[in-house]
Amino acid sequence: MTSQHPSGWRTSSRSKQHTHCVEIGHLPDGAAVRDTKNRAAGHLTTTGRQWSAFIDAVKAERFG
Repeated sequence: MTSQHPSGWRTSSRSKQHTHCVEIGHLPDGAAVRDTKNRAAGHLTTTGRQWSAFIDAVKAERFG
């Protein structure tokens, strides 16, 4: 985990047509994820390696 503040928040392209949206923020060593409906709740951070593994798994449709 990191104490750095994410920058460049962007909404997932798959979320734009739904009411349940997530945003992704850039960190120098990874990424941050937050709920667009409750930004004040904070965010989840990942390392660059973890984020890459997650994206690869999504693209490979490993989550059903």
